[in-house]
Formats: sequence, C-alpha cells, structure tokens
Amino acid sequence: MIQLKENQGIPRSILLMMSIIAGLTVANCYYNQPLLELIRHDLDITEQSANLITVITQIGYALGLFFLIPMGDMFSRKKLILVNMTIAALMAIVMAVAQNVWMLWGASLLIGACSVIPQFFIPIAGQFSTPENKSRNMGFVLSGLLTGILASRVISGYIGEWLGWREMFFIAALVMVVCMGIMMLMMPEMKRNYVGTYRGLMTTVAEIFILHPSIRIYSIRASFGFGSMMAIWSCLAFHLAQPSFNAGSDMVGMLGLCGIMGAVAASSVGKLVPRFGIHKFSLFGAAMQIIAWAIALLFGDTYAGLIAAIILVDIGLQCQQLSNQSGCLQEIPQASNRANTIFMTTYFIGGSLGTFCAGYVWTQADWLGVCIVGISFAFISLMISLSHKK
Repeated sequence: MIQLKENQGIPRSILLMMSIIAGLTVANCYYNQPLLELIRHDLDITEQSANLITVITQIGYALGLFFLIPMGDMFSRKKLILVNMTIAALMAIVMAVAQNVWMLWGASLLIGACSVIPQFFIPIAGQFSTPENKSRNMGFVLSGLLTGILASRVISGYIGEWLGWREMFFIAALVMVVCMGIMMLMMPEMKRNYVGTYRGLMTTVAEIFILHPSIRIYSIRASFGFGSMMAIWSCLAFHLAQPSFNAGSDMVGMLGLCGIMGAVAASSVGKLVPRFGIHKFSLFGAAMQIIAWAIALLFGDTYAGLIAAIILVDIGLQCQQLSNQSGCLQEIPQASNRANTIFMTTYFIGGSLGTFCAGYVWTQADWLGVCIVGISFAFISLMISLSHKK
C-alpha cells in the first residue's frame, strides 16, 4: 500500500480517485433540488416545507463539517470515510421509502452530515502535495466536487422525470456501496496530526478560530458567496414551474449543466491563486455574482437570462471558495482538517442561510425576492473584501 508523506507529493491515481469520489459523495446533498416539485406533489406538502429539505440537508452538512472533519486529524481518515459512506447509503434508502416529510427531513439531516467526505480529501491534497502543487491539486479535487454537484442535478432531474424521485435515492445508495469498495482498495493510511482527546481536539478548533483572524475573514466572506449561489438553486424548481416556463425537473437538471463552467474555473483558479492573491480573487468573485444577479433580475423570465446568471454566479463562487479555502489551509498546515472545519462549517452556514432566506422570500415576493437575497449576500461578501486587504 502506498504511504503518503507530508509535502512529498500524491500519486495521480490517488488524486483522481479523490476527485471522482468527492463528486459522487457530495452529490447526495444536491439530488433533492430538482426533485422538490415532484416531492411536494407526491407528499402533498407546501413549497416552504419542500424547500426545508434542502435547508436541512445543508444544515446537516454544516454539522458534519463541525463535528466530523476535525476527527480527520485524530483518527484514521480512511475508516472515517467508510463509516460515513455506510450511513449515507442507509439514509438514501430511508429517503427513497419515506412516507411523510418528517422522514425526509430526518434522513436529509443525516445524509448531509455524512456527505462531508470531500472535505477530508481537500486537506489531504493540501497537506501531502508538494508545495508548488498544493493549490493546483486542491483545485483538482474541488473540480471533481463541483462536477458532482452539477451532474447530480442533471441526473436527478432526468431520473425524477422518467422513473420518479424515489428511484433516484435508491440509485444514490448503490453509488455509495460502489464508492466504499473503491476506497477500501485504493485509499492509503496517513499520519495523524493530533494526539489527545476529542474534547481537546474541539478546543483547539475554537482556539484556531479565535487566534487566527485571517481564517475568520476567509471563511465569512466565502460563506456569503455560497449563500448567494444557493439562493438561485433553492427556488429554481419553483420558478421554472410557473406559467412563463411550465418546465419540469428535467429542465432544472439541464440548467445544472451550466455549472460546468464553475468546475472548469476551479481548476484554473487553483493555478492562478499564488500569482494574483486571495484578495483579488475574492473581489472579482463577489463582483461577478452581483452582475449575475442583476441579469437574473432583469432577464430571469427567459432561459438565456437564467443560463447567464447561473454561469456567472457559479464562476464567481469558485473564485471566492478556492482562494479563501487555500488561504485557510496554508495558514496552519499542521492542523489542516481543523482549519478546513472552520472554513467549511462557516461556508455551509452561509449556504443554509441563503437557502432559507430565498425560500422564505419566495413565498412573499417570488423571483424578485430571491434576486434581492442573492445580490445582498454577494454585496456583503464584496464589502468584507473591501474592508480587509487580505
């Protein structure tokens, strides 16, 4: 079995495996988005109750980031990943057979928490890659994650339309079983970064948050960018179901293909961050999201307008995420999982907040309200970057 050593490089096969499995596991959090309208009709629930499936999944992901990812510095990362995959597979089956929204909410919380596996992989890429390739390799894993997000929406939309929403979650469970087999065969064991108790480990997370203001800035401004992006996806199925479109879940999935530009951007950003710096990428990303939402507001009743808005808001987010995340991990490489915990927990709190706010204002002001939420989150991210030159 290959042994990874800090700053000595990662074999291409391991990097490719992490990128692919990152996409397949994070997909569990996004299968539900194109299916919300189908679920709403099948279970006879309100749009707001259906939207809470997405919100609760994101909250679960944030909880997993906070409580599970730090354990990667203390325990075997391989074993942690396999346990999470097992629980995710079981929760996908629960979702597939759910007879009420409460079962969906409960399973969504746990499947979200156990789909944090990519956030074990990104610190591995940062810790064990050679110094000159750290940002590039992190970007490679992130591009796999992003491809999984967009592909999950496309596949879910079509399967939901052709077979039904329940079948999608049965397939998700099967995918997790396959991933477990690949992990057992290919994933090497790695040196642990912390010796002590879980309580002591979590105490160091708080200490890092308090003692490293740069990590707080990186995390918070990226979280508002993620909240801005999640606003558009949380209500897109409802928007496309309106008379001006009369589209189903398959069209929501097709629009997910627009996110391919975000995946391409992630790979490019990783190479350019060392040259241009975190601050410039953060400013550029937030500004791009503001432009995207202006397009969504003015031309959101056309497919061309929606496509342009989705592409720009996604590219803007990748500029913010990868630059700020690499800054966090490089701040304290000896505690990479804990630094990533702070970044990604804050990041997904922002995403959950954006999802919730967009879902709430949809019931009050439809698409106009969603656009106001999206542009507000992007503007806050921009103001944070203008106020801090890091």
